[in-house]
Amino acid sequence: MQGKNLYIALIHYPVKNKNGEVVSTAITNLDLHDMARTAKTYGVAGYYIINPMAAQRELAERIIRHWIEGFGAGYNPNRGEALRVIKIVPEFKDALLEIERETGTRPKVMATAARDMGGEDAGYKEGQPDMNGTGGCGVISFAQAREVLKNSPSVIAFGTGWGLTDEFIDSCDFRLPPIRGAGEYNHLPVRSAAAIILDRLVGDR
Repeated sequence: MQGKNLYIALIHYPVKNKNGEVVSTAITNLDLHDMARTAKTYGVAGYYIINPMAAQRELAERIIRHWIEGFGAGYNPNRGEALRVIKIVPEFKDALLEIERETGTRPKVMATAARDMGGEDAGYKEGQPDMNGTGGCGVISFAQAREVLKNSPSVIAFGTGWGLTDEFIDSCDFRLPPIRGAGEYNHLPVRSAAAIILDRLVGDR
């Protein structure tokens, strides 16, 4: 039931491009569909799309309406059921305020990053994070994150482009450890990373 305490957010701004510049990225059809299906499968309470561009938000809303109210609703009702978990807002703070209104509590924010971020990973290995989420964005294990979920609504922030900015990550309560593969190549699509993380946090083990 921990998924009922969990939200995810796909951030399109502020994120980095390959040159390290802060940019806003475009919403993609795959991210809408696949992450919604993953969120629904794991019982996530809500999937927020964060994008400051009105035209992008309107495009996403049209896609969702097609599968919930339009031709797609009859053609593939399972797809529409998944897309109902999506909520589209301009800024991340809008999602936090909505979750707080819904749950009565400010959610804990867990950042994700594919890259190592210096000494914080050493803190994770020692297993001594600030579990209250008040001392900066320390890295916590997935087991520790499951304990957070037992006590507080939480939102996992996923970055598009080349990942969340350092400033955004620093503003979060916790950071989850990077997903590591079998070699040096480390460029999972955000959809795949989200599925792995959700399975580790709320999967039926």
